[in-house]
Amino acid sequence: MLKAVILIGGPQKGTRFRPLSFEVPKPLFPVAGVPMLQHHIEACVKVPNLKEILLIGFYQPNEELNRFLFNAQQEFKMSIRYLQEFAALGTGGGIYHFRDQILSGSPEAFFVLNADVCSAFPLTEMLNFQNEHGEPNSFVILGTTANRKQSMNYGCIVENEETNEVLHYVEKPSTFVSDIINCGIYLFNPEIFQHIGAVFQKNQQDMLLEEPTNGWQRAEAIRLEQDIFTALAGQGKLYVYKTLSSWSQIKSAGSAIYASRLYLNQYHTTHPERLAPNKEGGPKITGNVYIHPTANIDPTAVLGPNVSIGTGVTIGAGVRVRESIILHGASLQDQCCVLNSIVGWDSTIGKWARVEGTPSDPNPNDPFAKIDSETLFRDGKLTPSITILGCNVTIPSEVIILNSIVLPHKDLNHGFKNQIIL
Repeated sequence: MLKAVILIGGPQKGTRFRPLSFEVPKPLFPVAGVPMLQHHIEACVKVPNLKEILLIGFYQPNEELNRFLFNAQQEFKMSIRYLQEFAALGTGGGIYHFRDQILSGSPEAFFVLNADVCSAFPLTEMLNFQNEHGEPNSFVILGTTANRKQSMNYGCIVENEETNEVLHYVEKPSTFVSDIINCGIYLFNPEIFQHIGAVFQKNQQDMLLEEPTNGWQRAEAIRLEQDIFTALAGQGKLYVYKTLSSWSQIKSAGSAIYASRLYLNQYHTTHPERLAPNKEGGPKITGNVYIHPTANIDPTAVLGPNVSIGTGVTIGAGVRVRESIILHGASLQDQCCVLNSIVGWDSTIGKWARVEGTPSDPNPNDPFAKIDSETLFRDGKLTPSITILGCNVTIPSEVIILNSIVLPHKDLNHGFKNQIIL
């Protein structure tokens, strides 16, 4: 029997995802038409003999999260539960804190997936790899290849090329170590808790020596990457399964559009029914496009490539949308143009307005390039990237918005470029 654990983090993280994370928990943000977390769950339920999915994080349970869990359980006919941390415990501390829940039912192994990654999720392949490599109690990291410069932004893995054993692991090194990087998806067996427990006890002892009171809370904050993988490397316990499939982090709003593109492309094999076809009396579709059935789209609109249209969206005559995510209830009025942007919930773009951002795509000439998850600001200025319209924003007719983040309650009667408008 197998289980899966998805680490969803909490509200004080995801600052690079603002202002979108103000309106909805980041793991529930829709990417390619469905909540980010749903892609993980859909991959997990395909694994043979996987019986339960646990979400671990420190979001307060709310109506939206509860509704998502209820609907997911009904749709996938599987136990899907949320376990709330009392504080941010790190990638290792969270699973250690809830180890009894994870080990309930005596699973032979369990997956751990970070919620803020986009992947083809080769989970069954990781299982087969574990059966073929190393000791029965070995652990597997999903890895991929990055270019030399970008690899230093990730956990770097040095492997034995013959056995795929991890010989050395360094998290975000200051100099080049390896072009094989950690994808944030792991396959463990119950023995992992012995290694995490040893780190917890050492942290506890160190904290008690430094500060006799309240040290146990900090001792429980454990990072799989720095605290566990670094120590396990070279001991014949840790292996890397390298994938050539698509993978990306989802740290910023710009990376959400890129992840949407990757998932839309995957739909050709995983969910072809989610891709909008060109049909008589409908809008012109170019490339991969998702349209929610409740959206109302004028047949003269042109959508794509890589566009996701949410529930209840209205798109008028002659509208052009490309490389964008249009969220629930938004209205795009006649002849407006939306490029490389995220249009927030219940926002309105007026007639002949233009909303455009700068794509933050990986280098197309480098097959191993990854997307750079930029911070919102660099050198005190807004980083030129995609344009984000927050919830309930209204862009008047004939206004041009370029590379901006726009929040509601501002009179936008002029064009804006490279600004954050509060």
